[in-house]
Amino acid sequence: MSQAQTLAIRPNPAVAVPETAMVLAAGLGKRMRPLTATRPKPLIEVAGKPLIDHVFDRLRSAGVKRAVVNVHYLADALEVHLKRRIKDVEVIISDERKQLMETGGGLVQALPLLGDAPFLCVNSDNLWVDGPIDAIRQLAAQWDDSKMDALLLLIPLARAGSHRGQGDFRLDPFGRIVERRKPGRLAPFVFTGVQIVSPRLITDAPEGPFSTNLFWNRAIESGRAWGVVHQGLWFDVGTPTAIHETEVALADG
Repeated sequence: MSQAQTLAIRPNPAVAVPETAMVLAAGLGKRMRPLTATRPKPLIEVAGKPLIDHVFDRLRSAGVKRAVVNVHYLADALEVHLKRRIKDVEVIISDERKQLMETGGGLVQALPLLGDAPFLCVNSDNLWVDGPIDAIRQLAAQWDDSKMDALLLLIPLARAGSHRGQGDFRLDPFGRIVERRKPGRLAPFVFTGVQIVSPRLITDAPEGPFSTNLFWNRAIESGRAWGVVHQGLWFDVGTPTAIHETEVALADG
């Protein structure tokens, strides 16, 4: 990555961390079978604690006050866990028991619970370690509401732990996301599952389940999708094998 890409988005320390986060936790966890036969993926333990507890550790550290969590597969178990373990962040459930809405549809359904301000959106099945700067605070410091509808935390493909994909996005020299990965080609940056989103992007959506890709494509086409490069560690904990790989990497420091 060039120096221009590193420095192009100027931090704005006056911008506060969003008080509200959306935690995407409704997936079926098919790639994590057989571990998900009896528990939802967010409750799979990595390095001594459930994945979703790692997420709430990061939210709490950054100062997030409330979290909307969508639930579907083995939802009762996840709700019980959240009530027992999460005490210092307000948890609100977006119930998808009747129909799994996927990532985009889940945002649409939860939008009335998220408020009118830009909010943090975090996948519950990735694990990251902060670098010199808290990653969520880094995102918040880079957020510019006048030119952004989505600000994604990205990591270089070469540093994406346990990731088997070919990358997700390309950035221009100023940090703007200019395109998604094209078939048969590598993309230099991987989405970490952490982003800030403006509610104005969650409009004109189709009914029923659909992917967040619809919103990303819209933001890219309008020049309002941006990326910040994560300076710490990140792991794609999507399979049982990835759990072991992640734990070994964390133990090695």
